[in-house]
Amino acid sequence: HVSSSLFSQMLPRDQTGEGNLSSVVEFLLLGFSDLPNFQGLLFGIFFLIYIFILTGNGLIIIVTRVDSVLQTPMYFFLANFSSLEIGYVSVTLPRILVNLWTQDRSISMLGCATQMCFFLMLGATECFLLAVMAYDRYVAICNPLHYPLVMNRKTCIQLAVGAWLSGIPVQIGQTCQVFSLPFCGSNQINHFFCDIPPLIKLACGDTSLNEMCVYVVAILFAMIPFLLILGSYVKIISTILKLPSARGRSKTFSTCSSHLTVMLLFFGSATITYLRPKSNHSAGPDKLLSLFYTIVTPMFNPMIYSLRNKDVIAALKKLLLKKTV
Repeated sequence: HVSSSLFSQMLPRDQTGEGNLSSVVEFLLLGFSDLPNFQGLLFGIFFLIYIFILTGNGLIIIVTRVDSVLQTPMYFFLANFSSLEIGYVSVTLPRILVNLWTQDRSISMLGCATQMCFFLMLGATECFLLAVMAYDRYVAICNPLHYPLVMNRKTCIQLAVGAWLSGIPVQIGQTCQVFSLPFCGSNQINHFFCDIPPLIKLACGDTSLNEMCVYVVAILFAMIPFLLILGSYVKIISTILKLPSARGRSKTFSTCSSHLTVMLLFFGSATITYLRPKSNHSAGPDKLLSLFYTIVTPMFNPMIYSLRNKDVIAALKKLLLKKTV
């Protein structure tokens, strides 16, 4: 856990020379306040989505743990991915639900920094984990004879731990940098959670260094994994096209098409959000794009990986049958 003492050092200081705290001590998350007649409906929709995400991803974690057929590297990474999606969506959705239910949109500086830091760390983990899952499919399809040797248990654990931990120091540093800016004007964040682009918009100092850092981090944590995934799938598709039978090609491609769908949804929306210039950011499109990589991808994850996967469906049926008996 990130200690509160670390974040307390990030509170912005006035740059007038006195070193006093700036006038902004808390933020207001405007969220969906521009839709006053739909607050109850939105609460109901987001509540159902949150329950679905928790249940769907939770079931994937359970079946991949208890079913012996699913004790393979692919499902080990899938269980990690489902755990990540639960944590990732829990950083933002509960806060959205509270705001919609109570209409109290205030969030403290520390609360905002904590939310953003965990959101960025888990976002980085998702980028790396998707790259690891693509590498797993590459080895399984392009080098099937070496697969058990290359993707042994120790390697799988090391890759998973690396994906979970790699982004932590950089994202803590980026959060510190953003919250060291002076916020001495409006405290209204025109978004449904604390994210970098809308926060930089509120800063009243020079933000050019912060914007440059956002681009550098986005390239390191989004573009590089995306290019690695792309390279893996070029090799995978090339190998699939060389298979002699149409049935074999279809069966092999179906094992990785789910991952490809999730990857395109997540990277497409996230890359547009963080690599656009500050001048091109506007609240409406930013919120819409953010919904895709914060809520839509975690919601589709259970459907994509279970409805398109016979092994997972069979394991779910077996688990439910046991519970019924």
